[in-house]
Amino acid sequence: MGRKIDLKMKAIVYEKYGPPEVLHLKEIEKPVPKDHEVLVKIHATTVTAGDIRMRGFKVPAPLWLPARFALGITGPRKKTLGMEISGVIETVGNSVTKFKAGDEVFAETDFGGGYAEYICLPEIPELKSSKTVIRIAKKPTNLTLEDAAAVPVGGIAALIFMRKANITKGQKVLIYGASGSVGTYAVQLAKYFGAEVTGVCSTNNMELVKSLGADKVIDYTKEDFTRNSQTYYVIFDAVGKISRSLVKGLLEKKGVFLSTWQSLKVEAGDLAVLKELVESGKLKPVIDRRYPLEQIVEAHRYVEAGHKKGNVVITVEHSVSA
Repeated sequence: MGRKIDLKMKAIVYEKYGPPEVLHLKEIEKPVPKDHEVLVKIHATTVTAGDIRMRGFKVPAPLWLPARFALGITGPRKKTLGMEISGVIETVGNSVTKFKAGDEVFAETDFGGGYAEYICLPEIPELKSSKTVIRIAKKPTNLTLEDAAAVPVGGIAALIFMRKANITKGQKVLIYGASGSVGTYAVQLAKYFGAEVTGVCSTNNMELVKSLGADKVIDYTKEDFTRNSQTYYVIFDAVGKISRSLVKGLLEKKGVFLSTWQSLKVEAGDLAVLKELVESGKLKPVIDRRYPLEQIVEAHRYVEAGHKKGNVVITVEHSVSA
């Protein structure tokens, strides 16, 4: 007998907002790529702050109503989380020209779909609006598939904000939350653009932030950085926990305050830029822990506790059909 064609796949789904325990393993339909899509056999995904916020519907009061409409009024519209993935292309649609079966890729998934064995992604993103778009590229040659999965979301966010800051050589940049996913990339990118970087993090993460190139690291558990006499051209809140009013006294006259709650200006080539920076040794992902897909609840508990360094990777094992 030949191999059985399996039209089902494993996925982690959630049908209501709530704590990590709302996530559960389920068998769902395996997607079929359209003409302009590729079917990716997922090797790894991650748990991002965005996944935590969507699962628990934790958003600031001003964003509550628009977020509810976007994510789902009575429950999540998109049942599977996972905002970034890496994997191997299994099949391609008839119109796909840039990818072929067997290509190792990494991608941003447009707010979900990564907690599964397979996902369909369009070859070329549509830039018809300011909303986040799907991006996919061949993975950096010097990263494993597991490590590559941790690049798209944090890396792209940091790249966009550091580009928005328009940093020039020698300018002083403070990054609050420098040991998180976005923060670890922001430290490296700010240094790449020539800034003098100060990172703010907890005691346990100071050595990590220094190792990423920060010129100075402030331990917020021992020092109130807002009382610092130093001023900065850019203050970037990489974890969305502080306000401009809190740090306005630290900004230079034409200084810029940036926060991950602000909207992002998407450019289609961002993932390709990150790939080049990773391959040239200018950028690297920081991996804290790795969990199998079946332990997604434990992974969400850990990330929600707020003490992770860099990224938490979820590995996806595939069952073999006879």
